[in-house]
Amino acid sequence: MKRYLVTGGAGFIGSNFVHYILKKYRDVQVVNLDKLTYAGNLDNLKDLKGDKRHIFIKGDIACERDVMKAYAKGVDIVVNFAAETHVDRSIGDPSDFIKTDVQGVYCLIEEAKRLGIEKFVQISTDEVYGSIAKGSASEESPLLPSNPYSASKAGGDRLAYSYWATYKVPVIVTRASNNYGPYQYPEKFISLFVTNAIEDQQLPLYGDGKNVRDWLYVMDHCDAIDFVIGNGKDGETYNIGGGNEKENREVVDIILDALGKPRSLIRHIEDRLGHDRRYSLSIKKLRAMGWKPKMSFEKGLRETVAWYRDNGWWWKKIKSGEFRDYYTKHYAKRLSESKAR
Repeated sequence: MKRYLVTGGAGFIGSNFVHYILKKYRDVQVVNLDKLTYAGNLDNLKDLKGDKRHIFIKGDIACERDVMKAYAKGVDIVVNFAAETHVDRSIGDPSDFIKTDVQGVYCLIEEAKRLGIEKFVQISTDEVYGSIAKGSASEESPLLPSNPYSASKAGGDRLAYSYWATYKVPVIVTRASNNYGPYQYPEKFISLFVTNAIEDQQLPLYGDGKNVRDWLYVMDHCDAIDFVIGNGKDGETYNIGGGNEKENREVVDIILDALGKPRSLIRHIEDRLGHDRRYSLSIKKLRAMGWKPKMSFEKGLRETVAWYRDNGWWWKKIKSGEFRDYYTKHYAKRLSESKAR
């Protein structure tokens, strides 16, 4: 039996990965360590209640005691999704990002070193490469993070690698492009705009809407992580992209068309600080190994829209709670100012 420690497994990508692993393999056990901050949600794991292969532990990866408790359940493979991830929040207060995304990696990998685990997968992001004016970033491209979130992820990314280079801890680093799909906390671009459009609320589009992102369906991401666990080499970094570069305003148009909503819901607001213009990943390395994404963007986005439309029970209580105060603070004033212009 393979025993996984999945950190941040009640969050968006982490919970999808837990579902992916438990569905694909029968002879596995998943220890799920999550702090249950605002973006961690046990509703993401509701259907796993009663599955003895899934063990949930509430805890913080930056707390040595919590980490040791999780490892004590027995671990062969660690997949570290746990992170503070929202750029806007990092601009307002970077401290939690440094603690979780760097100190948390240190606590996890120190214990992995002590126990001699089989594999440690550090989940990073394409944002560590910074804005890409031309071409695409390869795994050898320089890291040029431009906001506290991406800088903290770059720090954790390189710290994990250093444990391979120095101590030969079997580390693999993955850097993925923007994910979308079910269970994404509705502060992110697609999940926010889909749920706002469903409720006929305005869609706060930053700047001119021409910022470009490469979109990766979350289950393709999970599939790629599983692939590199089985086929990747220790000490290597792998880019995981969807091959779906779109301007933000193109994505908004697809969302509105899928829901039959008018373009008048779009409201351009003042751009955020340090907003990278374009992210682009080369996935030649993974393709050469035999992996490629399966989901087309148009199909994946329409399925995602349908999921949010059909699962209001999941996101409506989120948007009526802490998120409402956050949204008011970060968007309401900008929306009001945009009307006046």
